[in-house]
Amino acid sequence: MMTIEKKENGNEITLFLTGRLDTTTAPQLEAEVNVCTADAATQKLTMDFKDLEYLSSAGLRILLAAHKAFMKREGGMTICHVNETIREVFEVTGFLDILNVEE
Repeated sequence: MMTIEKKENGNEITLFLTGRLDTTTAPQLEAEVNVCTADAATQKLTMDFKDLEYLSSAGLRILLAAHKAFMKREGGMTICHVNETIREVFEVTGFLDILNVEE
């Protein structure tokens, strides 16, 4: 199970993810990201992983697609508050070299 809380601030959107981002919940994040990318006024997307416990390859696919979509925009995409488990997934998959990940 995963919940997504969305906060908008001008042309920036922050998504706060709680729970598990896996095969079952990835479509939920994909739908939310699609809404964000459809709005041309949104320049920056931040995903807060403070309360995200698990990340699967299905979740990585969504993150990569969102990253590609927002790289074309001025603000880009940032992932923040990544725990040790998810950071390790990013390291092993090479996503730390691709995504903008902040502490």
